[in-house]
Amino acid sequence: MARPSTQKQRRREVIDAALDAAAEHGLRNLSLTDVANQAGVTRGALLYYYDDLEAILVEAHAAGMARVGEERAALVTQRVSAAEKLATAIEAGLPRGPEDALMRLLYEFDVLAGKSPLHDELVQKLYSEQLTLYRHILTEGVASGEFSLTGPLDDTAMNFVALEDAYGLHIVAGGSITVPDALRAIRVYATQAGAPLPPQSA
Repeated sequence: MARPSTQKQRRREVIDAALDAAAEHGLRNLSLTDVANQAGVTRGALLYYYDDLEAILVEAHAAGMARVGEERAALVTQRVSAAEKLATAIEAGLPRGPEDALMRLLYEFDVLAGKSPLHDELVQKLYSEQLTLYRHILTEGVASGEFSLTGPLDDTAMNFVALEDAYGLHIVAGGSITVPDALRAIRVYATQAGAPLPPQSA
């Protein structure tokens, strides 16, 4: 039996392999064999650490969310003013482009909501984290006098999340909406909502 530290490392490697394999094959077509091949191990080796593919996917979903959430939170905390924090949160919340495999995968995981209680819980957790981030930034901006919201704070925060998710989905789908398009439109909404942002850097 693997020692605890070794087992933890092996599980991380399996999750990394699952995220890579899912990005390559798509969730709908992903098999345990795909994950095993990506990890360079046998199916039996995977089943030593996980009960089945669903157990791997649940942990991969959580790991992907954590990476995206932690990366954005770290960027936001580096900013001083509420306006700068809001601008950073908006930019970091969008995919980098259609090639952003992790963000595309997180949108695919949303499709599993309604089919698995565990995935439902993770989708709701991500939404709650998005909403909380925007609420905190808006609250700080109102308190500092930077923002003078034209509507209820909670509704404004919900709208930022909705725009982020909607535009993000179009971006990873490779449609006509690009990252600059999405940023421009959300910045317009921020101004209309009474939360003006600093000018974009060139």
